[in-house]
Parts: sequence; structure tokens; C-alpha cells
Amino acid sequence: MKKELNRPDFIFESSWEVCNKVGGIYTVLSTRAKTLQDVLNDKIVFIGPDVWKGKENPLFLEDPHLWEDWRVKVAKDENLHVRLGRWNIPGKPIVALVDFQPYFSIKDSIYTSLWEDFKVDSLHAYGDYDEASMFSYAAGLVVESCYRNMLASKFKNVIYHANEWMTGLGALYIKKHVPEIATVFTTHATSIGRSIAGNHKPLYEYLFAYNGNQMAQELNMQSKHSIERETAHNVDCFTTVSEVTNRECAELLDKPADVVLMNGFEKDFVPADADFARKRAAGRKKMRDVAGALLGTTFDDDVLIVSTSGRYEFRNKGIDVYMEALNRSLRNKDLHKQVLAFIQVPGWVSCAREDLQQRLAAGTWDNTPLEWPLLTHWLHEMSHDQVIDYVKRFNMWNRPEDKVKVILVPCYLDGADGIFNVPYYDILIGTDMTVYASYYEPWGYTPLESVAFHVPCITTNLSGFGAWVNQLLGHEGTLTDGVQVVRRTDYNYSEVADAIKDAITEYASFTPEEIAAARQHAAWISEHALWKNFIKYYYQAYDIALRRARERAAEAKGEA
Repeated sequence: MKKELNRPDFIFESSWEVCNKVGGIYTVLSTRAKTLQDVLNDKIVFIGPDVWKGKENPLFLEDPHLWEDWRVKVAKDENLHVRLGRWNIPGKPIVALVDFQPYFSIKDSIYTSLWEDFKVDSLHAYGDYDEASMFSYAAGLVVESCYRNMLASKFKNVIYHANEWMTGLGALYIKKHVPEIATVFTTHATSIGRSIAGNHKPLYEYLFAYNGNQMAQELNMQSKHSIERETAHNVDCFTTVSEVTNRECAELLDKPADVVLMNGFEKDFVPADADFARKRAAGRKKMRDVAGALLGTTFDDDVLIVSTSGRYEFRNKGIDVYMEALNRSLRNKDLHKQVLAFIQVPGWVSCAREDLQQRLAAGTWDNTPLEWPLLTHWLHEMSHDQVIDYVKRFNMWNRPEDKVKVILVPCYLDGADGIFNVPYYDILIGTDMTVYASYYEPWGYTPLESVAFHVPCITTNLSGFGAWVNQLLGHEGTLTDGVQVVRRTDYNYSEVADAIKDAITEYASFTPEEIAAARQHAAWISEHALWKNFIKYYYQAYDIALRRARERAAEAKGEA
């Protein structure tokens, strides 16, 4: 007989990225929100930092009447200042943005209690640790106050879900002060695993031999590692986002996840059939025009458009090996198409290029390339940019004889960047294939978004998404499947570069029928990653947390 799961009556969920679009966690929460909101109907509250105070936040719709009595009371009696409203996303869930600045004045006593209660080492804190911890502490106070003042008599199964090490302190606060609430903690990437990879140390072959505490000391990561580790060990249900990351958790945090919560998405941002072809044509034209204006030439519609995008982590996100593959393709005799290769990663942008703007506005350009014919926006420190460094080192200056032309777009495509002036998805849809050759990628939203737009992609088995695709297909994904999953290790950089080079060459020779089939297969894969398919794992996590909270309460009564 199938066990009936305990379902939550009310959920609090906290993250630094609530109403604050910073990275992939924003996508996880904002796309999942409607699925839970549809079931819980305003019995889910997201808690985020009030970092937009004094500025207009288009993602936050403030409602001064929402829980007004409680909000006024806690501001007066508890000096807890919260703005309430709705997250401006599908489902429009309730959001509490908390002012965490007042708690810096008692930071030392908060850290002392954290050490005494849970042995969390905050002594070596630096950078964003203090800011994240004060927010997390404030989020814990919000949950405690809401529960005690409004919810305790109405709801029995209450969950507090904390995301990433930045919210760990709040989860531990809840465990101590409100043990009736069941706690869930999700690490989206272990802080020490990301640091090992980012410091060019071999992560995977030696993972079994690494000691997380020792590596944290070596890499000056003691405090972040400590809060993450102790939260994982102390919450009612510990989760992560992929089997790839779960191996890190087991080795570096000494705690495997209770449940793996794979990252889904909603496809409401993908245009319907009537608009799809039009938007794809418009996206392709935009990219061809920008590249043509930079290079002083014209690109026909049969040019192969390839791209990579995401956070600017040159090695972790595989930008280095992508550049190497492009370099090896420059004069590849087997490549029978011109290739436009875009790199869309946010750098330290100074401004959009005026000379490029002028050419695009005029709609015509002569046969003269602009200065720096690979860059759409000026950077503050161009001499320190890693893509430009690679271009200089290997003389990849988009010469007429080069079969591959490289275009660096070092900004967020938010619709107002000054050059493209359309959102990222309106560019992605016009791409022919994408490359995300990550060395360190706990999940991988960029390849998932790519296949959702019917764009075949290359990823690696070191990404959570790539490993999931292999599992879904029952074999190693290929381009004809819509996702090619390249085997990557700590040491096969050159092999991976050749595999990407060969895949670009292969796709350039596909017949229209083969392209259509690959695009259809890519879309098919994306359908399996919808939240309606992945939300069941969250209910498993909630069930585990609620059962353990109930057992804890029973034990406490027995002791009493």
C-alpha cells in the first residue's frame, strides 16, 4: 500500500533571491511559486531581503493592507520592520521583504549564540557572510513572530524552507526557538565544492579524499562551510538539486541529501505556435545585424548561430573550453558554414558602444569593421577580461578568412541594454545551438531553457541537467537527441574542446529534416522537466520534515 504523505498547511520559504534577480535560485523559486500557490492559495509566504529600499522594485508589488495589524505591531513591539506584498510573477504569491540592517548592532551576540548552540564558526567571516547572516536571522524572526501571533492555533503542519547557506542561520534559529515548525534546507551548490572548482583544483577524481573542514580552512571558507554543514546536519530534511551535487554533500558536508529536488520550470515564457516562428526570425535578424554592424559585413540567414550564456565563471561554466573549441574551428576544413558564436555573460559593463548604436540606427554599414569587432559593450577594465585575454592570446580577431566569428555580449539582456534592446529569451529563440560545457554546474538552467525553446544544446555529464538527460534517455545524449552530453573529467579539457568542435561541424551539415528532428527532440526533453513532473519530490521532502518534527515533539513531551 502506498504511504500517504503528510502535506504542509503553511509554508515559509526564504532566499536572498526573493524579488531579487541575481542567479539561478531566482529561477527555481519564481517558476515553482505558481505550482505551490495553486495548491496552497496564499498559505505560502516567500521571505527576501529588503535590498531595494528607497528604489522601485518591479518584482515587488507592495500591499500596505496585507497583514497590516501584525506588521504594525511587530514594528512597534519587536522593532521588526517588514514590507508585505506580492511577488510580480505568475501566481503572485505573498512576499515579506525584511529590513535586516538593525541586527548588525547585535551581530556578535548572534554569532556567539550560534556557536554555543550549533558550533557554527563565524569567527573567520568576511565578504557577504555578515550581510547574508543578518538577513537570515531577521527571516527567522519573521517566521517566529508570524507563527506565534497568527498561525499556531490554525495550522499544524508548518514548513520553513531555507535556500542556500545564506539562509542557514534562520533555519537553525527556527529549530531552537520554534521547534514546532518543520525545517527544510536546500543547498543549490556546496560553497566548498564551488570554491575547490573555482580555484582550479581537481574536484571529481579526488572528491572521495577531500575533507570538507580541512579544505574550508585551506581556501579560507571556514564560516560559509560551517553554517552550511551544520544546517545540513540539524534541519529536519536536507535536500540538494542533483545527484551530481549530492555526491559533494556526502563527501564535503558529511551528509547526503534526504531528497534530491531537481529544478523544473514552467513553459509559459515559450511563445505559442503563432508567435514562435516570428520571434525566432526576429531574434536571428537581431543577432545577424549586431554582428554585421560590428564586422562591417552582412550575414545571410543560413549562418549557424551558436551561443553560450550564464554566470561569468570562465572555467566553472566551461567558457574556456568553448573558446578553445571555437579557436579550433576557425580554419576547420570540414566546417562548411559560417558560424556566429555569441558569448552572453555579464561583465563589468561601462556602457553600450555608441559607434555600434549609430550603425544599427542607420541600418547600413560599409565594409569596415569597428574597432574591437567582437565586443558589443565597452568594459571598465578590458585588459582584465578573460574572454578578451583569450582572443588576444590566440589572435581570434574575427578576420574575414575565419569561419567562426566570436561576439562577446558582456551584459544582462534585460530589454534595455542599448544594443539588442530585447530580453534574453527573444535572442535565445533565434539561436541554432547552444553550448554549456560546464566543469561545475549543480543543475543547469541555461541548457534547460535552451531546449524549452527547441534549441539543441551541448552540455556535460558534470552538470546536474546533463546527468539527468542521460538518465532520461537511457544512454549518453547526442545531438540527434536534442542534447549532446559530453563526458568531462578533471583532466580531459582537450577532448571536450574537440567534441564541441566536432558537434558544431556535425550540426552545420545537418539536413533541414535532421535539424527539425533534433529541435523536436530537444523540446520533448524539456517537457519532462516541467514543475508538474518534479514537484512530487518537494512533497516527499515536506513529508520527511513534518514526520521528524512530529517525532521531535513527541519526544519532548515524553521527556517533560
